[in-house]
Amino acid sequence: MVSMTVELHNVEGTEAAMGWAGGHTIVVDRPEGKAGGMGLGFNGGQLLALAIGGCFCNDLRYVADEIGVKLGRIAVSVRLDLDGKPLLATAARMTVSCETLDGSDPQRIIDRASAVSTVSNSLRQGVPITIETTGPSPAP
Repeated sequence: MVSMTVELHNVEGTEAAMGWAGGHTIVVDRPEGKAGGMGLGFNGGQLLALAIGGCFCNDLRYVADEIGVKLGRIAVSVRLDLDGKPLLATAARMTVSCETLDGSDPQRIIDRASAVSTVSNSLRQGVPITIETTGPSPAP
């Protein structure tokens, strides 16, 4: 089993959060004017869509490397549909274009990446999420 941890903390002087994993950082915020948001970073829905598409971009490279094919241009667009109250992601649609440098059909790489994509497969199967509270207990 592999585990990874990311951390998020508020950004002093704003209502945004800074997230990091290793040496990489990202700002998470709401759109300007929404619940104190200042539009300083991505919102949760955008991050979810980026996770789906970003993981798939990586998977295309992993699969191509496994079979010894070099990839040129990759373009992935993710449309995330949200609905309801509370707002929930109801569907995601990826549009994928990639080219192989040897001119071979990239469809087998796209199909294999779809079969092994960590984020897409995790969402399809449903990922249990638990929330634990740490720190001082609220006053009675």
